[in-house]
Amino acid sequence: MRVFLTGATGLIGSAIVPELINAGHQVIGLARSDAAAQSLKAAGAEVHLGSLDDLESLKSGAAKSDGVIHTAFVHAFSNISISARLKVLFGGLPNGIPKRFMSTIAALDSNAIAAMGSVLAGSNRPLVITSGTMILPIGHLVDEHDKPDSASPAAYRTPAENQALDLAGRGVRTSIVRLPPTVHGEGDKGFIPSLIGIARKKGVSAYVNEGKNHWPAVHRLDAAQLFRLALENGKAGDSYHGVAEQGVPFRDIAEIIGRKLDLALADRPRKHFGFLGDVVAADNPASSTLTKKSLNWKPTHPSLIQDLESGFYF
Repeated sequence: MRVFLTGATGLIGSAIVPELINAGHQVIGLARSDAAAQSLKAAGAEVHLGSLDDLESLKSGAAKSDGVIHTAFVHAFSNISISARLKVLFGGLPNGIPKRFMSTIAALDSNAIAAMGSVLAGSNRPLVITSGTMILPIGHLVDEHDKPDSASPAAYRTPAENQALDLAGRGVRTSIVRLPPTVHGEGDKGFIPSLIGIARKKGVSAYVNEGKNHWPAVHRLDAAQLFRLALENGKAGDSYHGVAEQGVPFRDIAEIIGRKLDLALADRPRKHFGFLGDVVAADNPASSTLTKKSLNWKPTHPSLIQDLESGFYF
């Protein structure tokens, strides 16, 4: 199968490329820079120049493929200049990320899905999109049948899920892979490095409300395998949970960060974490029982705690 992959040089995408190639697929990777193009060539993928906001490039990439995996997304925490960027766009960096900013990047994602889906319509070709478990209700165990909650920290991703479901009714074999707040492994630039950076800056490794809340987690290589399985065998309109660990107590994460940095532990209000406060405080245990059963997905790589203990994050 010729697979068009967005986000092909990102944390997960760069793991999906060899996962697909080793399974006998050809990969067409979206690249927006010369460096990204060179990286894809070195990995054995075909290069397709374009970007997430270039809808024509996305359409042409999807048109020459037998299926699409869409992992590209503008993550606020993945850009080292996010503080400056938010100040320029919105005049400051409040405790929560401005809703206008999140709605802007959500629209970018939804428009990209619509563009690629428009050339796949009626073909029954697969389109696998990415969402998150924090789109679901917070405070209790959720599974693949749960629906997005407008009060959840990742509610801004709801339009993308709706777009995928709409395409499922138009002859596209769309499926949704929901990822935990932390997809861990070497090369991670997401929440865990952000938490470590905050601890270093403020001189304390903190949690909220005794740290009793839970974060699900998955290793990047296990996530890559799930995307392949969803591409090959996913059913139109179904959601799958890329969850290897149902819920890691947040305090356990903070304790390791504190020990590795030789910092004290402390209970702090959400504002201590700036725009990450709502995510840090969220209790988001998530099940992947249905996913493992329907796609025969078997996570085998190190846990979040094992990766933290190994030291490369520090």
